[in-house]
Amino acid sequence: MAKFVYLFNEGRADMRSLLGGKGANLAEMTNIGLPVPPGMTITTEACREYYRLERKLPDGLEAEVRANLAAVETAVGKKFGDTDNPLLVSVRSGAVFSMPGMMDTILNLGLNEETTQGLAANTNNLRFAYDAYRRFIQMFSDVVLEIPKHSFEHLLTNQKTAQGVAFDQELTPESLRSLIDNYKKLVLKETGRPFPENPLEQLFMAVEAVFRSWNNDRAIIYRNLNKIDHELGTAVNIQSMVFGNMGNDCGTGVAFTRNPSTGERVLYGEYLTNAQGEDVVAGIRTPQPIAKLQAEMPIIFDQFSQTAQTLEKHYRNMQDIEFTIEKGKLYMLQTRNGKRTAQAAIKIAHDMFTEGLIDKKAAILMVEPGQLDQLLHRQIDSSASLSILAKGLPASPGAASGLVVFSADDAERLSKTGQKIMLVRMETTPDDIHGIIAAQGILTSRGGMTSHAAVVARGMGKPCVCGCESIKVDYHKKQFTVDQTIIKEGDHISIDGATGRVILGDVPMKDPELSPEYLAVLGWADELRQLDVRANADTPEDALKAREFGATGIGLTRTEHMFMAQDRLPYVQQMILAETLEERQQALGHLLPMQEGDFYGILKAMDGYPVCIRLLDPPLHEFLPGMEELLIETAVLSTRGDNPPLLAQKEVLLKQVRKLHEFNPMLGHRGCRLGITYPEVYEMQIQAIFNACARLSREGYTVLPEVEIPLTLSKAEMDFFKERIDRIAGEVMKQAGTTFHYTSGTMIELPRAALLADELAESAEFFSFGTNDLTQTCLGFSRDDAEGKFLPHYLDAKILPENPFAVLDRKGVGKLMQLAVEGGRRTRPGMLIGICGEHGGDPSSIEFCHQIGLDFVSCSPYRVPIARLAAAQAAISEGEIFGTR
Repeated sequence: MAKFVYLFNEGRADMRSLLGGKGANLAEMTNIGLPVPPGMTITTEACREYYRLERKLPDGLEAEVRANLAAVETAVGKKFGDTDNPLLVSVRSGAVFSMPGMMDTILNLGLNEETTQGLAANTNNLRFAYDAYRRFIQMFSDVVLEIPKHSFEHLLTNQKTAQGVAFDQELTPESLRSLIDNYKKLVLKETGRPFPENPLEQLFMAVEAVFRSWNNDRAIIYRNLNKIDHELGTAVNIQSMVFGNMGNDCGTGVAFTRNPSTGERVLYGEYLTNAQGEDVVAGIRTPQPIAKLQAEMPIIFDQFSQTAQTLEKHYRNMQDIEFTIEKGKLYMLQTRNGKRTAQAAIKIAHDMFTEGLIDKKAAILMVEPGQLDQLLHRQIDSSASLSILAKGLPASPGAASGLVVFSADDAERLSKTGQKIMLVRMETTPDDIHGIIAAQGILTSRGGMTSHAAVVARGMGKPCVCGCESIKVDYHKKQFTVDQTIIKEGDHISIDGATGRVILGDVPMKDPELSPEYLAVLGWADELRQLDVRANADTPEDALKAREFGATGIGLTRTEHMFMAQDRLPYVQQMILAETLEERQQALGHLLPMQEGDFYGILKAMDGYPVCIRLLDPPLHEFLPGMEELLIETAVLSTRGDNPPLLAQKEVLLKQVRKLHEFNPMLGHRGCRLGITYPEVYEMQIQAIFNACARLSREGYTVLPEVEIPLTLSKAEMDFFKERIDRIAGEVMKQAGTTFHYTSGTMIELPRAALLADELAESAEFFSFGTNDLTQTCLGFSRDDAEGKFLPHYLDAKILPENPFAVLDRKGVGKLMQLAVEGGRRTRPGMLIGICGEHGGDPSSIEFCHQIGLDFVSCSPYRVPIARLAAAQAAISEGEIFGTR
C-alpha cells in the first residue's frame, strides 16, 4: 500500500513533488535543527488518488493520519481532543508550486466546547481560549463549510459596536462567548447542521477541503496563467499549533531575507504582537516593520536574523519566512523561495554571485525570463506635474493608469472591451485573482507589503499600492474618497508602485533605465547560451532598439509593413490594379527607391549583423479597401448621382477587389505564389535590397542580407527565385563596382516544406521557421477564429495543454521542425536554421529550439532580453556550456 503520510522528520527538500513546497521545506527545516512545530504532510499522491476515486479519501489514509497524529502528540506532550491538555493543529494546502489561489489556512483546529475550556485552564487565559475558538469557527466555516467570510465579519463588527470597542483584541471574554454562540447559530442556519464538535471529524473535513481547493476556480485560473500542470495535486500540511496571540510576549510575522521589491540585502517584512498569522496578511491591523522587532524583542530578533541567514545559505536563494513567537520562544512555520519583482530578481542573482553564494549558472536560473518584461516598460515621467491624491505602501514597482473599478468581475469584463482598468479594493483575496490579471494595477486601502494584493501583484509584475489608509472605499456607492475628493467608478487614476503614490488622472510615462546588475546578468546569459538571439524589426528604429536590447541580428523584416505607409499605399494599389505589365512596372518604379531607403536604414542600423528580409507575403487584397466598405460607397454615390468620375473610380476598384477576393486568403494567392504570378514585384524588392547593400558597402558598412522567400513548398519554387536573386545581385555588384555577401533561403511555414526540407536545402541556404503559419497549417486552425471561438474550450477541457499559438506545439509542429532540421542538414551540413514566429520569444519554445539544434531565435525587440536569458537557461539545464554541445 502506498505511503500517504510523512512526519516532518521523514521528509527532505528533494521530495517536493510528493510533499509539496511547504511540506518539503518544513521537513528540511526540521532536519537542519530549526525550531519547527512538529507535524505531518499528506502527499500530493493522496490528492490525485482522491480525484481518481471521484472525491473519496483513499483507503488507509485515515489510519495513517491517526498513527502519525499519535507521534505528533508524543513530540509535543499534548493529546488531540484531550479536555485537559489539548493538541491543536493548523491545516493548510501545500502545492508543488506556490499558488495564491489555493485554500486559506485553518488555525486552531481541534477546538470544541470542552477543549476550549482545557485550553483556557492550561493558559490561565479564558479570553485567549475564546478568541482562538471564534477564529477557528470562522476559518473552518469559510473554507470547509463555504459560508461567506463577510457573514462572520458582520457579526464581529456588531459585537465590537455593542461593547463599544474598535479592535478585535479589545473584546472581553463575555463578548467573545456571545460571538461564538452567534457564529454557531449562523452555521446551523446556513448548513442545517450544528458546527462539528468532534476533532477528528473536523480534521478529515479540512483535509478534504484542501483537496477540493485544488480544483476551485481561482486555483485553475492561476495554474492556467502560470502554466502549472493541472494533474500535480496538492499536499496537506497538518502542524501542531503555536500561538502568537497569548499576550504581548507573543507575535507572528512574515519576512523576506532580502527586499522583494528592490533586492536590497536587508531583512524585509512585518509582524504583529499578540496576533495570529492571518492577522498579518488580512489587513485588519496595520503590522509593524520587522526592524522594529529589534527594539521590542532584541533576543528574538537576533535569533530570527541568524535563522534567516541560515535558511538563505542553505537554500541559496532569497527566502520568504513565516514565524510565530509564543511566550518569548521563536518558531519557524514555513520557508520558501520568495516571490520578487524583476528588479529584485536581477539584483539578488547578481549579488548572491558576487557574495560567493552561487555560481553564474545558478544566478541565471534564479531569474524567471518572463519577469524581464517588467523592466522594459515605462515609468512615470519625473518631469510631469502630478496631482497626488494619496500615498500608500509601494508594494510592487511600475506605474499604471486606468479607469477605477471596484470588483474583480467588472475589471475582467471591462478589460475585454480594451479599456485599461485600475482595480481598487479595501483588500484583495484569492477570489479576486481574475480581476488582478485583467487590471493594469491594484490599489488597496488595507494590508501591508506582504498582503495578498502585494504578493500576487509582484509575482505578476503589475504595479500595486497597498495599505493606502487615507482612501475610504465605498463598494455600495462605487466610489472612494480622500478627504473631500470623491473618485467614482469610471474616473481615471494612476499609481506608482515604486513610491506608493496615487495620482489623479492619467500621467505621462518614460522609458526605463536598466541597472548595471541587469547588464551584468544578461552578459552572463550571453556567455552561457548556445542560441543566437535576433529580433523581428521592420524599421531602422526597431532595429536600433533591438541592438540596444542585445539582439545579434534581424531574424525577420516584414516588407509588407513598409507598403502600408500613406505615402506609398497609392502606388501599391496602382500596382495591384494595373491591367498591363507596363502599368505595373510604372507603379513599381515609384516603390523601388522607397523600398531601397527602407532596406538601407535597416541594414545600416545592423552594421555587421545579419538581416533576414522576407519578400512580400500577404494576399494583395489586404492593401485594398474592404469589399463591404466599397459596396456601401458605390451605392451612396450611385444614389446621389453628383460625382460620376468618383463613382466610376470606385466601381473599377470594386471590380478588382471582387476579382482578388478569396474564400480562404491565408491559403490562397500569397507568399511566393504572388512572386511567381507577378515576378516583377519580387524582382523590384530584390533590386531594392541589393541597391541598398551596394551603397552601404561603398560607404564602408558590413552588410549581411538574407533574402527570404515565404511560403515555399517545393524546390522548383525556390529555384525560380534563386536564379533571379543571384542574377540581380551579380548585376548590382558589377554596376556598383563593389561586392557584398548575401544568402537566399526560405521560410518553412507549410508541412510539405518541412517534409521535403532535404530537397529545399539543395537551393535554400538557410531555413527560418514561420511557426505562426506552420501552427495554423499543421493543426488546421485559423488563429483568429480559433482564439476567438473554440480554442478556449479546448484549453478548458484539457484537449490541448496550452495555446499552441503562444507556446510551441512540440508533439505536432515540433515534430515537423525536427524533420526539417534533420532533412536540411542532411543535404547541407551546418545549414543556418532559426525561428522567427512569435514563439521565438516564449521561454518554453526557446528551450525546444535549443534542444533540436536551431542556430537562432527571433522575436520582438522588447522580448530579446527574455530570449537571451531563456536560451542560457536551456543550455544550463542540459549541461551544455562553453561549447560542450
